[in-house]
Amino acid sequence: MIDHDSLLEVFELAEKRRAARRRFLKFAGTGVAAVGGAAMLSACDDDEEQTIIPGPSPTPTPTPAPVGAADADILNFALNLEYLEANYYLSSALGTSLASSLTSGTGMQGAVTGGRRVNFGDNSIAAYAREIAADENAHVTFLRQQLGSAAIAQPAINIDGGANGAFTAAARSAGVIGPNETFDPYASDENWLLGGMLLSDVGVTAYKGSAAAIASPVILEAAAGILAVEAYHSGLLRTMIYRKGLDLPVLRTNAGRISDARDSLDGPADLDQGVTGDADTSNIVPADANGIVFGRTPQQVLNIAYLNRAAVTQGGFFPAGVNGNVRSSAANG
Repeated sequence: MIDHDSLLEVFELAEKRRAARRRFLKFAGTGVAAVGGAAMLSACDDDEEQTIIPGPSPTPTPTPAPVGAADADILNFALNLEYLEANYYLSSALGTSLASSLTSGTGMQGAVTGGRRVNFGDNSIAAYAREIAADENAHVTFLRQQLGSAAIAQPAINIDGGANGAFTAAARSAGVIGPNETFDPYASDENWLLGGMLLSDVGVTAYKGSAAAIASPVILEAAAGILAVEAYHSGLLRTMIYRKGLDLPVLRTNAGRISDARDSLDGPADLDQGVTGDADTSNIVPADANGIVFGRTPQQVLNIAYLNRAAVTQGGFFPAGVNGNVRSSAANG
């Protein structure tokens, strides 16, 4: 339940996001329509804005562009990840979760375990958290609109910071904390940044890895747009970790440990990267020699989400598994 102050904050943030989208559409709308992509921007329409506001949309949702079965599988897989990210950022920024109107669909609908508002010490990080929360909420809304009746329900999600939480399990396996300690991503600015990096980096590689499998150029264009936003989020979080790590070196060390842990889960290739390079240089973008970010298959993404290098169908951040036709991780060890 959102308290009065949080609700006022939600409406203020939503209005700011609406104004930004009005400016974008004023200058870009004609060009997008010319290439047949106007339908894919329906989630940005002034009348359709639903950013973090609970309850049903006050106006009818326009008919989305047709989505083929294979592309629907990809979008639904992405929707699982967006459910996870949206709930993490909404809870930490505003102390709430996704509106119930955004959680129904096909498959087993689940509840969110854990999550609470962070008492941020740095006002700029608090502002970043609110902005990211608005973007992730919009991604859920957008993907659900495009999928229509084929959209999956929100699966059970674990974003708890206690002893039985997925963040604690991830931090223990990475060596960020000891075997009997807990990792609470809502306890401090620094912990929140590490929790966000853990999730957002994976989101970037998930969209990159799925791009080649998308058949529709309209869907591909939309996915590329979401990938760009996820990359902005990831880059911002990694930048803040590096900057704060100048005074708190263990923060950068722990970011590297999280990177190594993800690498150990998703296969033998050494692809993941922390926020520092050789000679303690910054490494904000985890790219190859050509400056290109690597991608992960859906199965590799699930290895990290399930916190398991084996072929399994549940665990970690998704204790009952994800919804949709892509459900199993890969056998990597």
